Amino acid sequence: QVQLAESGGGLVQPGGSLRLSCAASGNIFSFNVMGWYRQAPGKQRELVADITSGGRTNYASSVKGRFTISRDNAKNTVYLQMSSLKPEDTAVYYCNAVFKPTAFSIVEQSWGQGTQVTVSS
Repeated sequence: QVQLAESGGGLVQPGGSLRLSCAASGNIFSFNVMGWYRQAPGKQRELVADITSGGRTNYASSVKGRFTISRDNAKNTVYLQMSSLKPEDTAVYYCNAVFKPTAFSIVEQSWGQGTQVTVSS
């Protein structure tokens, strides 16, 4: 079992910045992809950004140029630096990890509990 602990959410004014962190712990042999999703009230959960073990990144068009995803493989931690935040970025942000618990396991997926990000003046 892998646990994902998110932190860094909160209330910020439009144009401000926040940094989310997600630390993974548990039985981890390797990570394939780690990423961030978000879900606003009344909307479906959507991909914000993800990053492969090799460092290749992928962003939703709505956040490209404003958000940056990075990871520290030694700490099993992924970060999301969010800048130029807009009210429409308001959502619960969820960390996601696709991983293998052992070298011989099939790939599994785990989700964090979510952290609220509110962009409002």
